[in-house]
Amino acid sequence: MTPKEIAFAAVKALDSKKGQDIKVLETGHLTTLADYFVLCSATSTTQIKALADVCEKMLKDAGEPPHHVEGHRGGTWVLLDFSSVVVHIFNEEARKFYDLERLWSDATPVDLSEVLTEN
Repeated sequence: MTPKEIAFAAVKALDSKKGQDIKVLETGHLTTLADYFVLCSATSTTQIKALADVCEKMLKDAGEPPHHVEGHRGGTWVLLDFSSVVVHIFNEEARKFYDLERLWSDATPVDLSEVLTEN
């Protein structure tokens, strides 16, 4: 899978479990950390875990297991590192605190209208 296909697969997984405010930032031209950052908000620690689990399973089933997972114990955020794609799942407070959209404001937003479902 290409990095963009991995990012879109992650978006579809997050969307399937009602992830909120899903965004993808193309970061490859800014950093060697990843080609894409996927950002998503959740309403509870239970939903954060469910989102992380479905994202990890769908990508693992597609032959892209995460290389590293962080944050499960804290319950306010989870990071799934798929090398070329890093998925960040936050509760609202943690998303505002880390403010990755501002930190990576030079990144290129990716149009998700073809990937996300309505509502």
